[in-house]
Amino acid sequence: MKIFDSRVQEVKYLVLREIAKQTWNKKDAFSVFNEISNKVLIKGEPPISCCIYKDRAIVADRMRIALGTDIGKKNTVQVVSIACDECPKSGHTVTNLCRGCLAHNCKESCPTDAIFLDDRGYAHIDKGRCVECGRCAISCKYHAITNIKRPCESACKVDAIFMNDEGDAEIIPEKCIVCGACVWECPFGAMLDKSFIVDVIEEIRDKEITGKKIYAIVAPAVASQYPDATLGQVITALKKVGFDYVVEVAKGADEVVKSEAVELMEKGFLTSSCCPAFVEYINVAFPELSEHISHTPSPMAVTGRMVKEEDPNAVVTFIGPCISKKWEQAHDSVNPYVDHVITFEELLAIFDSKDIKIETLEETDIQGASPFGRGFAMSGGVTRAVQEALVELGHSDFEFKPVVCNGIDECKAALMKAKRGKLDGNFIEGMICDMGCIGGRGTLRNKKNSAMHLEKYCSAAKKETIF
Repeated sequence: MKIFDSRVQEVKYLVLREIAKQTWNKKDAFSVFNEISNKVLIKGEPPISCCIYKDRAIVADRMRIALGTDIGKKNTVQVVSIACDECPKSGHTVTNLCRGCLAHNCKESCPTDAIFLDDRGYAHIDKGRCVECGRCAISCKYHAITNIKRPCESACKVDAIFMNDEGDAEIIPEKCIVCGACVWECPFGAMLDKSFIVDVIEEIRDKEITGKKIYAIVAPAVASQYPDATLGQVITALKKVGFDYVVEVAKGADEVVKSEAVELMEKGFLTSSCCPAFVEYINVAFPELSEHISHTPSPMAVTGRMVKEEDPNAVVTFIGPCISKKWEQAHDSVNPYVDHVITFEELLAIFDSKDIKIETLEETDIQGASPFGRGFAMSGGVTRAVQEALVELGHSDFEFKPVVCNGIDECKAALMKAKRGKLDGNFIEGMICDMGCIGGRGTLRNKKNSAMHLEKYCSAAKKETIF
């Protein structure tokens, strides 16, 4: 069965897998660069760019980011500049559909005289004068003028990406919410998320020396990621890799929802805090609503705290579908409880670096969470959990008016209404990724049958209630 949705994702995986192999063997990845690049640049596969020399330079830059190098203020998402030069400059462009018509509506509608005509009457745009208002495109009867946007710019709904003087994408830290949409959408793989894969492997590899126990806390979205294997086999694979204990993050979600239900009743209006990109979106774009963000930590942070309280020397690695969790882990309020964050993409690279065939392993059952905690991974799941918590707390008479936001567009609409005091609701469940965590940008399979697999995982929970 095909694992990756695109060649971009496959190249990213190949770099991570080869770095993982070298880390297990205590080798510096760049000391065996030729070996790694030869395995990434598979003969017979489409090239990454225009020539082998540039391909190798791109692999080197990918390795740097995969090794966890920090660049910039918000360094979770970084730009592979050498790969970012294939897209046309964004903005309005006259296509070859232009007929050089007599009306020249485009020229007449332009408020800055940016449209000029050649000696045949065909339109052209002077980019020095153009303000990208789009009136020319609207007025053209032939639809000959189009507005070209680079994929990363189109994917970024908060306008945090611009093209610098060299024509490369650049991220504006003050606007970025670290959602990872640009990473998922860039067809050249020029946007990458920083990796903790080397740190995690070193912790496992050297645990006999350090004497520390290594914990994997696993997000519920894992249930949708490995279609050829059961969840029990994935848990077994984690232990085979070297994790001493595996804990459901859904267990932390049960604790979160208890606290959020009480907080909602006390405050009267609340926004959820489980999605770090949604929290950052409020802080960046709607700062006047920041006071309404739930003070309850995310399920990742709560689960990590639970582990550290029981074992202060534990090394905790969160494994999930979310690039933004890497940004959350860097916060002072979370860092003491979660040491590393890796995505499902990175986990597959670790499995394969040890030649572990998940589908051949025996199953290890994992229990400890309710179906409501497990349901946090899907849009609407937090709302269902809060509703259940209110009932179990004996407050079923509380008027709960949730607004479920599936994706950033719905989040924006709800927050705009809340800002203006026109929202018909007292709880906003915000998920920046479409479908929720199961549609996250660190997943292997972004859409296919994810909801079905998660529902099965929820129904398999032996704990029937939150409390």
